[in-house]
Amino acid sequence: MNLKDKLTGKFIVFDGPDGSGKGTQIDLLADRLTAEGIDVVRAVDPGGTVIGDRIRSVLLDHDLSQMDVRCETFLFMASRAQLIGEVIAPALQAGKVVLCDRFISATCAYQGAGGYDIKRIIELGRFAIGETWPHLTFILNVPVEEGFKRTGRKPHHAGKHRKRHDGDQGMLFKDIQTDAMESRPVDFHRKVRDIFLNLPADYPGKVEIIDATGSPPEVHKQIVERLTRVDF
Repeated sequence: MNLKDKLTGKFIVFDGPDGSGKGTQIDLLADRLTAEGIDVVRAVDPGGTVIGDRIRSVLLDHDLSQMDVRCETFLFMASRAQLIGEVIAPALQAGKVVLCDRFISATCAYQGAGGYDIKRIIELGRFAIGETWPHLTFILNVPVEEGFKRTGRKPHHAGKHRKRHDGDQGMLFKDIQTDAMESRPVDFHRKVRDIFLNLPADYPGKVEIIDATGSPPEVHKQIVERLTRVDF
């Protein structure tokens, strides 16, 4: 089976710790697949639709200290529900390949590192997206220190003057102690990485761990090899 036949109607997610190079690898794979005549649709989580981008702005650009935990939780899931209904499901039905930057795997890792039950996160995900889970999730694995280096952060500065960004997704559940993020940020990010690396035991769909410490072309080569070899 050639790659075009294998990837028809497939939903593939790229996820991993901050600084793992997700965007670069999505660019490289999208370019390669397009050159091979494969229709590619790109998606981003949270956001990716007009409604989802509005929700993304609420979640990432504003102070959520007064927001109830259930409201915040369902805003993330609502953005995904809209993304599935408006972008991902129609693309899959049309036989296109969907490449998504982060998904529920990120919530499992970041909020799981904050102490929240990963099984509960997955249950909420099922409510939001039904059965349209990724066929394949690539976890790009880099040590925390390497990720910090790539993003220009220093471990002893992490957690200071913290600003919301795509990687953190905020502290989604306010009933969890947040001191791990504020006073032990490096340990927090190590927990995030550990959860990502253990997703195969907990997460629906096929999960492949990619060593992302090499150069972008080297990492891309691994990804293409997995796409060719792995059944999903």
